[in-house]
Amino acid sequence: MYYEMIFKRKSFHLFENIGNISDEELEELKAFIANVKPLDESIRFVTKIVPESLTSCKRGAQYCIEFYSEEKGNYLRNIGYIGEQIDLWLAERNIGALWFGLGKPKKKKEDNLKFIIMIAFAKMPEESFRQDMFKSKRKQLDEIWEGEKTSISDIIRFAPSACNTQPWLIENEGGYLNVYRYKEPGKRGIMPAKKVSYYNRIDIGIFMFFLETCHTHDRYTFEGTQYYEDEPDSTTKVLVAKYKIYR
Repeated sequence: MYYEMIFKRKSFHLFENIGNISDEELEELKAFIANVKPLDESIRFVTKIVPESLTSCKRGAQYCIEFYSEEKGNYLRNIGYIGEQIDLWLAERNIGALWFGLGKPKKKKEDNLKFIIMIAFAKMPEESFRQDMFKSKRKQLDEIWEGEKTSISDIIRFAPSACNTQPWLIENEGGYLNVYRYKEPGKRGIMPAKKVSYYNRIDIGIFMFFLETCHTHDRYTFEGTQYYEDEPDSTTKVLVAKYKIYR
Protein backbone atom coordinates (compact mmCIF):
# COMPACT_ATOMS: atom_id res chain seq x y z
CA MET A 1 0.00 0.00 0.00
CA TYR A 2 2.70 2.51 0.96
CA TYR A 3 4.62 2.32 -2.31
CA GLU A 4 1.58 2.85 -4.53
CA MET A 5 0.50 5.84 -2.43
CA ILE A 6 3.83 7.58 -3.04
CA PHE A 7 2.56 8.21 -6.56
CA LYS A 8 -0.88 9.39 -5.40
CA ARG A 9 -0.25 11.56 -2.34
CA LYS A 10 0.21 15.28 -2.48
CA SER A 11 0.30 18.15 -0.04
CA PHE A 12 -3.10 19.86 0.14
CA HIS A 13 -2.21 23.45 0.97
CA LEU A 14 -5.92 24.30 0.82
CA PHE A 15 -8.79 21.87 1.32
CA GLU A 16 -11.72 22.61 -0.99
CA ASN A 17 -14.86 20.61 -1.79
CA ILE A 18 -14.21 18.36 1.17
CA GLY A 19 -16.32 15.38 2.13
CA ASN A 20 -16.99 14.06 5.60
CA ILE A 21 -14.74 11.69 7.52
CA SER A 22 -16.97 9.23 9.36
CA ASP A 23 -16.61 8.18 12.97
CA GLU A 24 -15.72 4.70 11.70
CA GLU A 25 -12.87 6.11 9.60
CA LEU A 26 -11.58 8.05 12.60
CA GLU A 27 -11.54 4.88 14.68
CA GLU A 28 -9.68 3.05 11.91
CA LEU A 29 -7.15 5.88 11.83
CA LYS A 30 -6.63 5.71 15.59
CA ALA A 31 -6.12 1.94 15.37
CA PHE A 32 -3.60 2.40 12.58
CA ILE A 33 -1.66 5.06 14.50
CA ALA A 34 -1.51 2.75 17.51
CA ASN A 35 0.44 0.28 15.37
CA VAL A 36 2.78 2.50 13.34
CA LYS A 37 6.44 1.57 13.24
CA PRO A 38 8.72 4.15 14.87
CA LEU A 39 12.27 4.67 13.71
CA ASP A 40 13.38 4.58 17.35
CA GLU A 41 11.17 2.59 19.70
CA SER A 42 12.87 4.08 22.75
CA ILE A 43 11.42 7.56 22.10
CA ARG A 44 8.01 8.07 23.64
CA PHE A 45 5.41 9.90 21.55
CA VAL A 46 1.67 10.45 21.48
CA THR A 47 -0.78 11.78 18.92
CA LYS A 48 -4.02 13.65 19.35
CA ILE A 49 -6.74 14.04 16.69
CA VAL A 50 -8.66 17.30 17.05
CA PRO A 51 -10.99 19.41 14.87
CA GLU A 52 -9.02 21.91 12.82
CA SER A 53 -10.93 24.70 14.60
CA LEU A 54 -9.07 23.81 17.82
CA THR A 55 -5.73 24.67 16.19
CA SER A 56 -4.29 27.69 14.41
CA CYS A 57 -4.54 25.84 11.09
CA LYS A 58 -7.02 27.59 8.78
CA ARG A 59 -6.67 25.55 5.60
CA GLY A 60 -10.20 24.18 5.37
CA ALA A 61 -9.34 20.75 6.81
CA GLN A 62 -11.72 18.76 8.98
CA TYR A 63 -9.19 17.49 11.52
CA CYS A 64 -5.56 17.77 12.57
CA ILE A 65 -3.25 15.14 14.03
CA GLU A 66 -1.03 16.72 16.67
CA PHE A 67 2.28 14.99 17.35
CA TYR A 68 3.94 15.19 20.76
CA SER A 69 7.28 13.63 21.65
CA GLU A 70 9.90 13.07 24.27
CA GLU A 71 12.89 15.27 23.44
CA LYS A 72 15.71 12.79 23.12
CA GLY A 73 17.85 11.26 20.41
CA ASN A 74 16.62 11.85 16.87
CA TYR A 75 13.08 12.62 18.03
CA LEU A 76 12.27 14.95 15.14
CA ARG A 77 13.42 12.37 12.59
CA ASN A 78 11.33 9.78 14.42
CA ILE A 79 8.17 11.90 14.11
CA GLY A 80 8.77 12.40 10.38
CA TYR A 81 9.14 8.64 9.89
CA ILE A 82 5.96 7.94 11.86
CA GLY A 83 3.92 10.73 10.31
CA GLU A 84 4.68 9.75 6.72
CA GLN A 85 3.20 6.31 7.33
CA ILE A 86 0.01 8.09 8.35
CA ASP A 87 0.14 10.44 5.36
CA LEU A 88 0.29 7.51 2.92
CA TRP A 89 -2.39 5.55 4.79
CA LEU A 90 -4.72 8.55 4.52
CA ALA A 91 -4.07 8.89 0.78
CA GLU A 92 -5.20 5.32 0.18
CA ARG A 93 -8.59 6.29 1.62
CA ASN A 94 -8.90 9.52 -0.41
CA ILE A 95 -8.13 11.56 2.67
CA GLY A 96 -5.89 14.46 1.73
CA ALA A 97 -3.21 15.64 4.12
CA LEU A 98 -0.79 18.47 4.78
CA TRP A 99 2.27 18.52 7.01
CA PHE A 100 1.58 21.90 8.61
CA GLY A 101 4.70 23.16 10.32
CA LEU A 102 3.35 26.57 11.27
CA GLY A 103 0.32 25.15 13.08
CA LYS A 104 -0.10 25.69 16.79
CA PRO A 105 -2.21 23.55 19.14
CA LYS A 106 -4.24 24.66 22.14
CA LYS A 107 -1.79 22.82 24.39
CA LYS A 108 1.99 22.93 24.01
CA LYS A 109 2.31 19.69 25.95
CA GLU A 110 0.36 16.44 26.11
CA ASP A 111 1.13 13.72 28.62
CA ASN A 112 4.19 15.80 29.55
CA LEU A 113 5.51 15.54 25.98
CA LYS A 114 6.38 18.52 23.76
CA PHE A 115 4.30 19.48 20.72
CA ILE A 116 6.30 18.87 17.54
CA ILE A 117 4.14 19.35 14.42
CA MET A 118 0.69 18.62 13.03
CA ILE A 119 -0.85 17.04 9.94
CA ALA A 120 -4.11 18.56 8.71
CA PHE A 121 -6.48 16.24 6.83
CA ALA A 122 -9.88 16.03 5.14
CA LYS A 123 -11.82 13.75 2.80
CA MET A 124 -11.12 14.80 -0.78
CA PRO A 125 -12.41 13.88 -4.26
CA GLU A 126 -10.23 11.17 -5.78
CA GLU A 127 -9.48 13.32 -8.81
CA SER A 128 -7.90 15.97 -6.58
CA PHE A 129 -4.97 13.69 -5.75
CA ARG A 130 -1.79 13.62 -7.79
CA GLN A 131 -2.28 12.24 -11.30
CA ASP A 132 1.34 12.40 -12.49
CA MET A 133 3.96 12.54 -9.76
CA PHE A 134 6.74 13.29 -12.23
CA LYS A 135 5.22 16.69 -12.96
CA SER A 136 5.85 17.73 -9.37
CA LYS A 137 8.54 20.30 -8.75
CA ARG A 138 11.60 18.52 -7.40
CA LYS A 139 15.38 18.79 -7.64
CA GLN A 140 17.03 16.95 -10.50
CA LEU A 141 18.27 13.49 -9.55
CA ASP A 142 21.93 14.46 -9.88
CA GLU A 143 21.37 17.15 -7.24
CA ILE A 144 20.39 14.63 -4.56
CA TRP A 145 22.16 11.41 -5.60
CA GLU A 146 25.87 10.80 -6.08
CA GLY A 147 27.25 7.53 -7.44
CA GLU A 148 25.56 4.69 -9.31
CA LYS A 149 21.78 5.05 -9.63
CA THR A 150 19.42 2.25 -8.60
CA SER A 151 15.77 1.42 -9.24
CA ILE A 152 14.68 3.60 -6.32
CA SER A 153 16.73 6.69 -7.12
CA ASP A 154 14.16 8.58 -9.15
CA ILE A 155 11.22 7.76 -6.84
CA ILE A 156 12.52 8.78 -3.43
CA ARG A 157 13.18 12.36 -4.53
CA PHE A 158 9.40 12.95 -4.43
CA ALA A 159 9.22 12.80 -0.63
CA PRO A 160 7.48 15.88 0.82
CA SER A 161 9.50 18.45 2.75
CA ALA A 162 9.03 21.79 4.49
CA CYS A 163 8.70 24.53 1.83
CA ASN A 164 9.94 21.95 -0.68
CA THR A 165 13.50 22.38 0.58
CA GLN A 166 14.32 18.69 -0.12
CA PRO A 167 17.14 18.63 2.45
CA TRP A 168 18.70 15.29 1.51
CA LEU A 169 21.68 13.92 -0.30
CA ILE A 170 22.62 10.29 -0.95
CA GLU A 171 26.06 8.92 -1.75
CA ASN A 172 26.06 5.40 -3.19
CA GLU A 173 29.48 4.09 -2.26
CA GLY A 174 30.82 0.55 -1.93
CA GLY A 175 27.44 -1.13 -1.43
CA TYR A 176 26.32 1.45 1.11
CA LEU A 177 23.94 4.36 0.81
CA ASN A 178 25.14 7.26 2.94
CA VAL A 179 22.21 9.55 3.73
CA TYR A 180 22.92 13.18 4.58
CA ARG A 181 20.78 16.04 5.76
CA TYR A 182 21.87 18.74 3.38
CA LYS A 183 21.15 22.38 4.05
CA GLU A 184 21.21 24.33 0.81
CA PRO A 185 22.37 27.86 1.62
CA GLY A 186 19.59 30.43 1.31
CA LYS A 187 16.80 27.96 0.56
CA ARG A 188 14.07 28.13 3.20
CA GLY A 189 10.85 29.41 1.60
CA ILE A 190 8.64 31.11 4.19
CA MET A 191 10.29 29.33 7.13
CA PRO A 192 12.00 31.50 9.74
CA ALA A 193 15.75 30.98 9.38
CA LYS A 194 16.06 29.62 12.91
CA LYS A 195 13.45 26.90 12.20
CA VAL A 196 14.92 25.47 8.99
CA SER A 197 17.03 22.79 10.68
CA TYR A 198 14.14 21.90 13.00
CA TYR A 199 11.75 21.11 10.14
CA ASN A 200 14.44 19.58 7.96
CA ARG A 201 15.19 17.07 10.71
CA ILE A 202 11.53 15.99 10.45
CA ASP A 203 11.86 15.90 6.66
CA ILE A 204 14.75 13.45 6.88
CA GLY A 205 12.50 11.00 8.75
CA ILE A 206 9.91 11.32 5.97
CA PHE A 207 12.63 10.71 3.37
CA MET A 208 13.91 7.63 5.19
CA PHE A 209 10.47 6.09 5.18
CA PHE A 210 10.27 6.68 1.41
CA LEU A 211 13.73 5.14 0.98
CA GLU A 212 12.92 2.02 3.00
CA THR A 213 9.50 1.61 1.36
CA CYS A 214 11.02 1.76 -2.13
CA HIS A 215 13.72 -0.75 -1.24
CA THR A 216 11.16 -3.15 0.19
CA HIS A 217 8.95 -2.82 -2.90
CA ASP A 218 11.89 -3.56 -5.23
CA ARG A 219 12.81 -6.63 -3.17
CA TYR A 220 16.02 -5.30 -1.71
CA THR A 221 16.93 -6.16 1.85
CA PHE A 222 18.84 -3.63 3.89
CA GLU A 223 20.45 -2.92 7.22
CA GLY A 224 20.28 0.65 8.42
CA THR A 225 22.44 2.46 10.95
CA GLN A 226 21.16 5.74 12.37
CA TYR A 227 23.47 8.50 13.53
CA TYR A 228 22.68 11.04 16.19
CA GLU A 229 22.83 14.65 15.05
CA ASP A 230 24.74 16.92 17.40
CA GLU A 231 26.25 19.29 14.84
CA PRO A 232 25.36 23.00 14.93
CA ASP A 233 22.29 24.00 12.91
CA SER A 234 24.55 25.95 10.56
CA THR A 235 26.31 22.76 9.38
CA THR A 236 25.68 22.27 5.67
CA LYS A 237 26.05 18.48 5.37
CA VAL A 238 25.35 16.00 8.18
CA LEU A 239 25.55 12.20 7.92
CA VAL A 240 22.29 10.87 9.40
CA ALA A 241 22.19 7.22 8.30
CA LYS A 242 24.02 4.50 6.43
CA TYR A 243 22.24 1.62 4.66
CA LYS A 244 23.86 -1.62 3.58
CA ILE A 245 21.87 -2.84 0.58
CA TYR A 246 21.50 -6.47 -0.48
CA ARG A 247 19.83 -7.75 -3.63
